Amino acid sequence: MSGAFSPNNNKTKKTNIMKKLILSVALIVGTIVSMNAQNVKGDWYVGTGDIADVAWTEWAVSPMLGYGISDKLMVGLSLAQADSSEDLSMDLNARYFMNAGGQDFFLYASLTDFDTDNLALGLGKMFTVHKGVFVEPKIVYHSGEKTTNMMLGFGMKF
Repeated sequence: MSGAFSPNNNKTKKTNIMKKLILSVALIVGTIVSMNAQNVKGDWYVGTGDIADVAWTEWAVSPMLGYGISDKLMVGLSLAQADSSEDLSMDLNARYFMNAGGQDFFLYASLTDFDTDNLALGLGKMFTVHKGVFVEPKIVYHSGEKTTNMMLGFGMKF
């Protein structure tokens, strides 16, 4: 068997795809590790508190407005609505920025509808992509639902 459908040609295509995938992931990880964001007292944050915190297979967007009340603490409010059948909820959240092992991380806490039974706690990292544009992945445990989710927020600070 020779030609476009030979087993060796498919193996070569798969190998090339894997090489491109590995190189792309390495480039993304290297870029993320080299980026860093600092919280500064007086900074305003506008963006999404989360675009992925409903389940691993569902997506939702929750707009967020935050303010740096000190160099280490940012507080904010987020609005969320999973779908049109649910009520709009308001979250009070905070990020406490700290340095561990030469890397800047933040501790995350959030109260959905100001209810302590719906406390969410997590750990994340804020990356500055370009002149105040930030991305913040975080892993969050929700005490009310007893679930752990990966959250991803992005926005601008000024």
